[in-house]
Amino acid sequence: MEIFTLLETLEEALEKSKTIPFSDKTVVNKEEFLDIIKEIRIKLPDELKQAKWVKEERARIMVEAQKEADDIVKEAENRIISMIDEHEITRKAYEQKAQIIETANEMAREISKGTKDYADNLLEKIEVVLEDALKTVQNNRKELQ
Repeated sequence: MEIFTLLETLEEALEKSKTIPFSDKTVVNKEEFLDIIKEIRIKLPDELKQAKWVKEERARIMVEAQKEADDIVKEAENRIISMIDEHEITRKAYEQKAQIIETANEMAREISKGTKDYADNLLEKIEVVLEDALKTVQNNRKELQ
């Protein structure tokens, strides 16, 4: 930036200027200082415009970066929610599978028990019929003797 160069020139001129004995005052070249100050005034608006543009550009980039960061965070949150939902669906499917298997096993046990009970009842009736038939046969044998 040229303004800084001009300010450095002012500082150098001030440092090189002669001092008044027994004081801290210096003698400066008025024309030289006024010329440098005039140049600073001329350059100042351009430098301020550039600085303002840089500041605005920085603010725009920061807003854009923040928006992009927010979008990334939002997308990550959505993916996490999706993964959690998927996990929940999978977990529920496994629970439902276990419940279906347990229900099927229970039904199989009931069917098996029902079949055994039916067979036992049938065999009991056959046993009664056979016992009656055996008694009849035994009675008939006794009569024959």
